[in-house]
Amino acid sequence: MASLNYNHLRYFWAVAREGNLTRAAEKLHVSQSALSIQIRKLEERLGHPLFERTGKQLRLTEAGHIVLEHAEVIFSAGGELLSILGNRPGTRRQVLRVGALATLSRNFQIAFLRPLLGREDVEIVLRSGTMAELLRALESHRLDAVLSNMPPMRDAGTRWIAHPIAEQPVSLIGTAVRARGEHELHALLSREPLILPTLESSIRVGFDALVDRLGIAVRIAAEVDDMAMMRLLARQDIGLAVVPPIVVRDELANGSLRELAQLPELSETFVAVTLSRRFPNPIVRHLLDAFSPVDADPVDATD
Repeated sequence: MASLNYNHLRYFWAVAREGNLTRAAEKLHVSQSALSIQIRKLEERLGHPLFERTGKQLRLTEAGHIVLEHAEVIFSAGGELLSILGNRPGTRRQVLRVGALATLSRNFQIAFLRPLLGREDVEIVLRSGTMAELLRALESHRLDAVLSNMPPMRDAGTRWIAHPIAEQPVSLIGTAVRARGEHELHALLSREPLILPTLESSIRVGFDALVDRLGIAVRIAAEVDDMAMMRLLARQDIGLAVVPPIVVRDELANGSLRELAQLPELSETFVAVTLSRRFPNPIVRHLLDAFSPVDADPVDATD
């Protein structure tokens, strides 16, 4: 039985990690046609197609995912071997690819990644997008984890694992002008225009239930699906924003915004979504452990 050609495997590994034949060819300094030939030889050797080719797009097949998992281990072990034998010990950089909802608080993303920021042995690749886009990237092993404030729906056919990593209280946030006068929750909700998350948000679901229990008819100034925009509207004094304080941490610190009242029994849970893998990226576990327990305050984690 002929042995596996590891050059072919490395070419496949490069294309699978890049998700694009052109970029992989440029990094390997070979032509696209030569790269395609090497991958085809590997597929012939293994007896299975490794990519589904749809126009210019390449998607890993089930066999491709299995080969990628083994290739990750093989080449990671090779790097460790060089380090152990004294060839530039400790200089091999690990790569962590994290996706985040485009609407997710930037402050929270930084808080989550802070244990790795500035480390010379770790390279962080951070991408944003919709939940559907990010989950597809996670399934194709182009991401190691996805940060979200909305756990994705799953069933027996999905391999996603949603790790709760932080829980933030939700407050009414406004300018110093709106902070004058009565700070009692019922009065604030009845009097002030509000900047609310959209109906799809878990915060909005809890908020609507809260005002229904209190019997309050609120005045909505804006419904926004982006935390950065809610932050901006609050700074522009459009109304009181219903957000976790971490979203406006800097404004609270410099006094341009103030926390007027905390909304009882209302919180936002942040999760890190991973894929059940035989060979997970160990850096992800390090970050998940750094954010335990669930009710730890991410603001404190950034100080």
